[in-house]
Amino acid sequence: MKRTLKEYIGPGPLIAAAFIGPGTVTVCTIAGVSYGYELLWAIFFSVLITIVFQEMSSRIGLATQLGLANLLGQTIHNRLLRIFGIGLVILAIFLGNAAYEAGNIGGAALGAALLLDLPPIHASNFTINLYSLFIGLIALILLLLGSYQAIQKILTTLVILMSLTFLTAAIMTKPSFHDLFAGFSPTVNSRNIITVVALLGTTVVPYNLFLHSALVAKKWKSTSDLKLVRVDTMVSIALGGLISGAIVITAAGGTAMEVESAADLALGLEPTFGILAKYLISAGLLAAGVTSAMTAPLAGALVLTGCFGLSQDFRTLPMRLSMGFIVLLGLIFASLGMRPVQLITFAQLANGVLLPLIATYILVVINEKKLLGKLVNSPLQNLWGIACWLLTLLLGMGSLLKVMGIW
Repeated sequence: MKRTLKEYIGPGPLIAAAFIGPGTVTVCTIAGVSYGYELLWAIFFSVLITIVFQEMSSRIGLATQLGLANLLGQTIHNRLLRIFGIGLVILAIFLGNAAYEAGNIGGAALGAALLLDLPPIHASNFTINLYSLFIGLIALILLLLGSYQAIQKILTTLVILMSLTFLTAAIMTKPSFHDLFAGFSPTVNSRNIITVVALLGTTVVPYNLFLHSALVAKKWKSTSDLKLVRVDTMVSIALGGLISGAIVITAAGGTAMEVESAADLALGLEPTFGILAKYLISAGLLAAGVTSAMTAPLAGALVLTGCFGLSQDFRTLPMRLSMGFIVLLGLIFASLGMRPVQLITFAQLANGVLLPLIATYILVVINEKKLLGKLVNSPLQNLWGIACWLLTLLLGMGSLLKVMGIW
């Protein structure tokens, strides 16, 4: 039977929307400004690792019709380990996403500020950022009142907008093809290890692994849909990687010398490429912030409700309370006056270090014959999975040694 385009479009664009947030824009800007095209290889490998793990996560969701969070209680049989695992996931994903939400809202606010130039309002000892307030409220309303289908369409549209803005900006810088190809030669040292791990952490996002499995279970109901799942996953993540690469290329061609926020990318391009470049990056940053401001609460809510076996229907009270809690916490954190680059970069670095733990869990579940049936990993898939797991472990250890001053 001939498949329609609509059947191929699943949660993939939501996953791309989740990892192409202000964190990605900031880290890729830092990579481009600091190292030129030198770290394009890191994005390429990050995309490959993401495809490997997201494909396994989506296969788990398709085979079991459950999200990873729902499976915690079934796959960890020791009671203490189960409590520890659930607690760790809730802390890392649910509460961690509240911290991400601050960066998402703050990043979108930066993009809006560059586009509209509206100053903040000062009230007594407090500064109210109207952009943050407005974006947070929009995200909250869409999540609480919208359906999954409506949210999927909105996020897919915004991902397309991001693609057009960042790719156009990259083309405007007229990069050298020779230098671009040279950037795909892997080089890791004490000078760039932190940025390499941050690029990995901003692409292979642990909460996306939980989000993907849960959303695949909502979209597809038969193991015969595996081809659709894989196409949706690979195309969307490859597009996300293309956007990340475009941001690095754009940053390498600009004049920004220091990066305090992703807004510096827009300001750094304006002297050389004019006001259009500034507006392109500002619009892309705004879209990146809004998409992630919606997916982070959604992922956190699915994890919390999944861990406790609660309903994951968008319109139920547990889902609405969970999503609302994350958005509101994000708004509070965003008002504390932290520089966005500090908050976002630290979160992405922590992601890279925590990733091996999440990857281990997926590799265990994907080999459970009772749960996956014929969709369990083949020996070759296990080889790929273990290789990617080892790479994330080595990079995570390298970043810790760098932070501790040992390397």
